[in-house]
Amino acid sequence: MIKRLHHGSFRVSSAALPFLFVLAVFVNGCGSAASSDPAATAAKADANPLTAADPAAAPVMPAGPSIDIKANSPADTVKVFYERLRANRFIDALKLTNLRPAVEGLTPEDVKDLGVDFSEVASSVPPQMPINGEIVSGDEATVTMKMPNEKDGKIETNEIRLRKEGDVWIMLVADPEGERAVRKEGKNYFFSLRMEVHHREAQAMLERINKAQGIYALQNQGKFADLETLANKGYVPADALSAESTGYNYKIALAFDRSTYTVHATPAVYGKTGRLSFASRIRKGKDPELVSRDSKGEILQN
Repeated sequence: MIKRLHHGSFRVSSAALPFLFVLAVFVNGCGSAASSDPAATAAKADANPLTAADPAAAPVMPAGPSIDIKANSPADTVKVFYERLRANRFIDALKLTNLRPAVEGLTPEDVKDLGVDFSEVASSVPPQMPINGEIVSGDEATVTMKMPNEKDGKIETNEIRLRKEGDVWIMLVADPEGERAVRKEGKNYFFSLRMEVHHREAQAMLERINKAQGIYALQNQGKFADLETLANKGYVPADALSAESTGYNYKIALAFDRSTYTVHATPAVYGKTGRLSFASRIRKGKDPELVSRDSKGEILQN
């Protein structure tokens, strides 16, 4: 639903990412949601030539625009977009894209509720606007920029597509299917995206907890542990202990002899951070059984 802006930066599949990542990938080249594993995230950052700790290892960015940018032109739209990102004017930046219907109705409370923290994104916007080409054909345009490749940091020319609407140019971020969804859902679009991501992450977290329990049981005479123990031992990320970053509350219900357990995941705020409740049950001699349904935010009962 969200297309790739061909400047080595932005790819979101039909299972789209929430609002923060929509912005972060414009700048940082992220192609997927942040890992739940802090170690994996750190390793990925260390391997990323764009975020290397050694400044000498980072790619040399091109200078600013190498073409004459006229006011209200496609190239000017791209330039202003990045300037607004850098100035923390993220809603204004997205109004220059075909995601505009999804941000026009957002109130300050909505933005806060979405958990958007843009400071890191703003600091990652390149100080130069390396725009080196603009091709206009009727109401369609392509702007080219030289940007580091997200894989190896090599500088390459990438394309950004735009469309003219009235007297203004907009950057095409969503494909036709995504654009229809944006127009239909309006400001609820980003809340829906966030819940989709949280649903997938909740399922992945339960699967990870099950694996952690298997490892713990092998080392503890077949006995399982509570969530705090698994987190303290590093078997599951600390994120599992709080809904702040996950949008879900996780709980492990142990049998009295710790020989079986059920792990629950429920949305922190039903209808905003998620709609589905999850449960994964372990029975003696059987594989984990994962179930999910909309229970209005309540824990799924056995």
